[in-house]
Amino acid sequence: MLESPGAPPPHDSRQADTGLPVSVPSTALFTDQYELTMLQAALHAGTAERRSSFEVFTRRLPEGRRYGVVAGTGRVLDAVENFRFDEQMLGFLREQHVVDERTLEWLAGYRFRGDIRGYPEGEVYFPGSPVLRVEGTFAECVLLETVILSILNHDSAVAAAASRMAVAAGDRPLIEMGARRTHELAAVAASRAAYIGGFATTSDLAAGFRYGIPTVGTSAHSFTLLHDSERDAFTAQVDSLGSGTTLLVDTYDVAEAVRTAVEIAGPGLGAVRIDSGDLLLLAHRVRQQLDDLGAHGTKIVVTSDLDEYAIASLAAAPVDAYGVGTQLVTGSGHPTCSMVYKLVARAEADEPDAPMRPVAKRSMGGKSSAGGAKWAARTLDASGVAEAEVVGSGEVPSELADRLLQVELVKGGEVVGREPLEAARERHRAAVAGLPMSAMQLSRGEPVLPVEHR
Repeated sequence: MLESPGAPPPHDSRQADTGLPVSVPSTALFTDQYELTMLQAALHAGTAERRSSFEVFTRRLPEGRRYGVVAGTGRVLDAVENFRFDEQMLGFLREQHVVDERTLEWLAGYRFRGDIRGYPEGEVYFPGSPVLRVEGTFAECVLLETVILSILNHDSAVAAAASRMAVAAGDRPLIEMGARRTHELAAVAASRAAYIGGFATTSDLAAGFRYGIPTVGTSAHSFTLLHDSERDAFTAQVDSLGSGTTLLVDTYDVAEAVRTAVEIAGPGLGAVRIDSGDLLLLAHRVRQQLDDLGAHGTKIVVTSDLDEYAIASLAAAPVDAYGVGTQLVTGSGHPTCSMVYKLVARAEADEPDAPMRPVAKRSMGGKSSAGGAKWAARTLDASGVAEAEVVGSGEVPSELADRLLQVELVKGGEVVGREPLEAARERHRAAVAGLPMSAMQLSRGEPVLPVEHR
């Protein structure tokens, strides 16, 4: 079923401790200009070094979603670690008169030396959950806003869509194949997020190379059209890849293609792929035909603009795997999580030991936020099922001390929370399993857990 060379070792040494070198470019200009103009003004005002606490959260989930999925944390750690202004970047900022010389001098020595805590990757979240907290001086924290939100909003959106699709698919594997439907770099990030959300494999070799995600792939309609006949195309593929290959059977006539495929590959044919038409009807017809031809072990893979609803509609069909592209990499209608990065506390004075003061935006229109650095915990009912997300500031109640969700990710500028991608994948599986059954519903509804503020 869609040949795979197996899972290669990840080539991102930070992701999986392989020890293999990887070159990661600076992320310093993945930012908005106003981050730098705020820095310049704060330097002139003498407030740039005030200790500050920023939090990432969302005020609401996308319409109809029951939970969100934290994804991109590992990429955030890479981005923070590689946030450096080199001479070429500084030259660009100087030529464009973005900031003054004093600010350029400060940027030349920039290194994030603060602390970051947050929900571990793969965990679920809800409106108001303090997904990430960034603490340090105002100057060093404010510069990270755009790159952090860019990563978390994209990756969490894809992971949430992937999770819903995985729930709909049940035990049937999902193949990520959306690279041709998004930016080439976004495709790699989407593959990673989809793997966390429950997808089994990817068609994107860059994602396999960088993150060790198992890769798969066989042929497209162009391969069939290249040959003088469908028989010639199938013969060439089987001769090259073996009878365990997956043959695409909907270029011309599906029934005729299935007969030809089994005739050429034998009953040991690995799989057939259907990429168009009435997938429910075709899957039943093809399964019956395969069984009649003695190919009882040949699997059926379906593709063709699937989303979680289409996957759920095929639950009763004899389908063995799903390939998903466009809807996955675009968040299945919700390409962003609307996460924001807000200052929630700052020192009352410039001295390093000055007490912290909660601060918050108080505007109209539903964009207000709560001040103070927050902790989060998840309470369980008597059966061990999650029943509420509790968010508070100040001292943590003793009964919640062992239920805290945030973990240490960066300490004193050093990354301490990096982990293998597989750990995030397993965490997500456990997190979803611990939610109420209503979390699995695809129908529109409120977040599955209430958020209690203390």
